[in-house]
Amino acid sequence: MLFATAVFAPLLGSLVALLFGKQIGDRASQAVTIICMILAAICGTSAFVSLVYGGGAPGVVTLATWVSSGDFNVTWALRYDTLSAVMVAMITFIATLIHIYSVGYMGHEPHGSVWRFFSYLSLFTFAMLMLVTADNLLQLFFGWEGVGLASYLLIGYWYHKPSA
Repeated sequence: MLFATAVFAPLLGSLVALLFGKQIGDRASQAVTIICMILAAICGTSAFVSLVYGGGAPGVVTLATWVSSGDFNVTWALRYDTLSAVMVAMITFIATLIHIYSVGYMGHEPHGSVWRFFSYLSLFTFAMLMLVTADNLLQLFFGWEGVGLASYLLIGYWYHKPSA
């Protein structure tokens, strides 16, 4: 449960900032995404410590069936082993620091649009987590393309500036 929370908390923050960013404002969007990232970092680190030092067993957290055709079944699942646990802990911790740093970095931006940046940043983090916890190649492809999409959105955030 901690592992899945660590993976999906950034998605929750991204969706809240994206869907309600205009209504709640930039500061609240920043706060929501940072709180979700702190939660993800705590859960990711706790899951790693539990697996490595607490005698936890590696495994697969199955979330849903993705493709089912005859004998061919692909599930939406999170791989939970030492490598994925250390990557989730590291990604969530570093992404939390990046989110906090971005509050000051984006301080010069006009108010009313920073919520998009934080939504894209949290989406990028979620896509990276999908990439490192993928249990099959389709999910790995989903994570890889998600990282590409989020990168495109983050780079395109400054579409109104000719210098960018």
